[in-house]
Amino acid sequence: MKFYAVNSCCALRGRSMCRRAFTLVELLVVIAIIGILVSLLLPAVQAAREAARRMQCSNNLKQLSLAALGHENAQGFFPSCGWGWNWTGDPDLGFGKTQPGGWTFDLLPFLEQQNLWDQGKGQPAADKRIAASDALGTPLSMFNCPSRRQAKTYPNWHFGKDGNAHCTNANMNLQHARSDYAANAGDQPGTWNSSGTWYKGPNTLAQAASHAWPDTSNLNGLVFLRSEVTMAEIRDGSTNTYLFGEKFVLPEKMAAGQSPGDDGPMFQGHDVDVLRWTWRSDNLACLPDQDRQGNNSAVECFGSPHAAGFQMAFCDGSVTMISFSIDPEIHRRLGNRQDGEVISADAY
Repeated sequence: MKFYAVNSCCALRGRSMCRRAFTLVELLVVIAIIGILVSLLLPAVQAAREAARRMQCSNNLKQLSLAALGHENAQGFFPSCGWGWNWTGDPDLGFGKTQPGGWTFDLLPFLEQQNLWDQGKGQPAADKRIAASDALGTPLSMFNCPSRRQAKTYPNWHFGKDGNAHCTNANMNLQHARSDYAANAGDQPGTWNSSGTWYKGPNTLAQAASHAWPDTSNLNGLVFLRSEVTMAEIRDGSTNTYLFGEKFVLPEKMAAGQSPGDDGPMFQGHDVDVLRWTWRSDNLACLPDQDRQGNNSAVECFGSPHAAGFQMAFCDGSVTMISFSIDPEIHRRLGNRQDGEVISADAY
């Protein structure tokens, strides 16, 4: 009689139940392989997400530009930029030179936001101030680039710093909505406090009728202080002139509401928060740049959080991604509606 050695596991449970377990080394190898695959896929996933966010940003600009064209068709001119940073929108004061609010407020009826535009309409002054304050604290997703931030409110740091409400015709609001997009004010910022990068405007509504408004005849963009630019005045052609675009913001100061050019409410009038230029007030090229810390030289300029470039809407409603390395002179000319220089799309 012969005897054979039999594996005790197989003898007790049957051959089908006899399987060898993973060793610790094998398990660690599998985990390492999974980690490598994830590290290889993560950049692709992040790139896909950024591409989706960039597309949404482009769609926002498209929506704003089509609203501006609707405004031009209805009113006979492109949206204006109100009376200055000390004012917000008033639904009883119409459009153009009589409207103290900025272009963002002007576009509301053409963005299916008529109810927001109408807040306080026909009401007593005190009630209108409350309504205007509520509007300033209402974020709208079409005014925010998802690559930079969500549509939410940010601190009104001017109140803590200066003890003011920032807008003459609105009650104090500790939180304001912001816009990631700015209108093209041209390549001539002017001088500070004289329809340049910022302007306060009259102190009261009663003073507006007799206010000594500065001469804006040298401003050659599309939107600025009390502007009423018509399509016929875009002598370089609607396909060769900027309308709206992404603006540069200092990322380290954004959350606290302290970034220059991003520290005021979204519906305010003529100011660097809602306007940008293609030439700086110190007579230097206003070069567009990607958001980065400490870049104070770009706060008057266009820019974006995207690594690929910044997106601009033109006066024909088209939206184009433009490289940060665009030739400064070409960029300047695209901001001027009437310099007689026709720029080919191949140039940018």
